[in-house]
Amino acid sequence: MTDDLPPNAALLPAGLRDLLPPDAETEAAAVGRVMEIFAGHGYQRVSPPMLEFEDSLLAATGAAMADQVFRLMDPDSHRMMAVRADMTPQIARIAATRMAAAARPLRLSYSGQCLLVRADQLHPDRQISQAGIELIGPDTPQADAEIVVVGAEALAALGLTRLSFDLTMPPLVPALLDEAGVSQATRSLLARALDRKDAAGVAEHGGSLAETLTDLLLAAGPAPRALQALADAKLPPVARALAQRLADTAAAIHARMPELKLTIDPVEFRGLKYHTGVCFTIYAPGRHEELGRGGRYICGENEPATGLTLYPDAVLRAAPPRIPRPRCYVPVGEDGRLLRQGGHVTVAGLSADADPKAEAARLGCTHVLIEGHLVALSAE
Repeated sequence: MTDDLPPNAALLPAGLRDLLPPDAETEAAAVGRVMEIFAGHGYQRVSPPMLEFEDSLLAATGAAMADQVFRLMDPDSHRMMAVRADMTPQIARIAATRMAAAARPLRLSYSGQCLLVRADQLHPDRQISQAGIELIGPDTPQADAEIVVVGAEALAALGLTRLSFDLTMPPLVPALLDEAGVSQATRSLLARALDRKDAAGVAEHGGSLAETLTDLLLAAGPAPRALQALADAKLPPVARALAQRLADTAAAIHARMPELKLTIDPVEFRGLKYHTGVCFTIYAPGRHEELGRGGRYICGENEPATGLTLYPDAVLRAAPPRIPRPRCYVPVGEDGRLLRQGGHVTVAGLSADADPKAEAARLGCTHVLIEGHLVALSAE
């Protein structure tokens, strides 16, 4: 019988990882900068708990994430609890309960970690960080535009200025299918064809909607072209109102930030399950992963809301590399207070060193303080 190997203390469950220096500091600084931008636009920070009672966490918008939450029994109350997989439902709960009497529009911001039951090949992490904003109360194109513009400004603060915001209207296609009385079986076939951008499949299964859906499918791209296709399409009243709201939102965004690149996919309807209106996904040039996503939803019983969630891990992979602060070794007897005030990181010696420069190099410092003078190691 072979003895069991000793446990590896560094081994973590699939999809979980340690964030080490300097990455942990880089992420914290980036989230801090994003939160400063949010605060500057009047978004007040809230901090919900990592887990809640299952029935409250999965109520209303939270139900859309039910298959992604970890559950456990609370040994105190003997009630089931759940670990959040997304923070937006928690913000909606706070707005509808603890802050129900707060003045509207209500602007809230948040950041924190979430835990997913399953990951996928494109997104292998099961613990993800989020930072976002929610605008609760108004149901207007101007509110939708504010969320987009504030998100773009926050990402620009991290050096991401060449972004694309992909606008969608998830209820549009279902409204068309409802009006045409399309069966559930055909809906599934059309959904698959639209998801795969399969024009032949749309033509095959679209029936009376085939021409309209094909034209809209092929119009996906820059906002002007897609909006023109929507304007030209023969849409029933409900779908026409949704298309007009999408156009009004794009106009409101361009009025506030004309340089922002907008694309529109008129037939995209995946979104998050709780989205009820204009949605958007943020991309950086040359990268396929989402930097963030957001959109309109219902807060509580019937209060309109819209929001944005950024994914700091993805954001930092797309952002320009962060220039680290100079790291200076301060031997015993030297005073590093002025260096810290000037933005340097100081690493204090805890005992006398025969060779302060060698000790500085060993500890990963770029400079050393010698007789009150800052000396760069690379200059030696």
